Amino acid sequence: MTNVIAIPVLDNFIYLHPCGAGRAFVVDPGDASAVTQALQQHGLSLTAIIVTHDHWDHVAGAADLQSKTHCEVIGVDRALIPTPDRTVADGDVLMLGEVPIHVMATPGHTRASVCYYVPAQAGTNGIVYTGDTLFVGGCGRLLECDAVTMWQSLQKLAALPGETLVYCGHDYTLENYEFAVTIDPASRRFRERLTEVQKAVEYGQLTVPSTIAQERATNVFLQADTPQIKAALGMPDAQAYEVFAELRSRKDKFA
Repeated sequence: MTNVIAIPVLDNFIYLHPCGAGRAFVVDPGDASAVTQALQQHGLSLTAIIVTHDHWDHVAGAADLQSKTHCEVIGVDRALIPTPDRTVADGDVLMLGEVPIHVMATPGHTRASVCYYVPAQAGTNGIVYTGDTLFVGGCGRLLECDAVTMWQSLQKLAALPGETLVYCGHDYTLENYEFAVTIDPASRRFRERLTEVQKAVEYGQLTVPSTIAQERATNVFLQADTPQIKAALGMPDAQAYEVFAELRSRKDKFA
């Protein structure tokens, strides 16, 4: 159960998270106008902006929203995030209204990438905003770090409670499961999940949220330590990070 408002913009996801008394914070506002429209539609005012990393499609709307609403901008690197008011680090806990938010350093896609974990509260699931670290069925490209670093970050996320809802930064879900089936065509879980996603896309449904449990079970990148995926890649004796690196390399070339 969740009250998160997902705002799709092209293949990006922006999220509004209500935090009490008609207020909300926004995660990765790549488009200010889309956020403004959603705020008006739901009768909310903006209390803060939090960003997972510095790429323009995640922060492009931050300065405009801050100028119009005078909200706080929170990020991890003052040199990278436009006009930040506060920087955070791994292990910090933010309180935005009534919502506690745990900061998790997850370098891999960028060196300063973070995820934001909201623990379960009465009547609600826990939530994790994963930016471009963990996608539904996939993970981000390795732009500033190596495979070992990204694999370790993914393991941190995979260790969250299974019922935690996963809200990621992009809708690459269909392509991710099409890729997974090419890696292990015999996997019933991959094929069933691909069918589910195809139906969702056909009916215009969003592919978020997923759950950590679902990602553990059906995300091929989180299965790099399993005998099944190692065998499928012809790498039975490889380390998990080596298998992960091979998967990421193949996904980079997948079309």
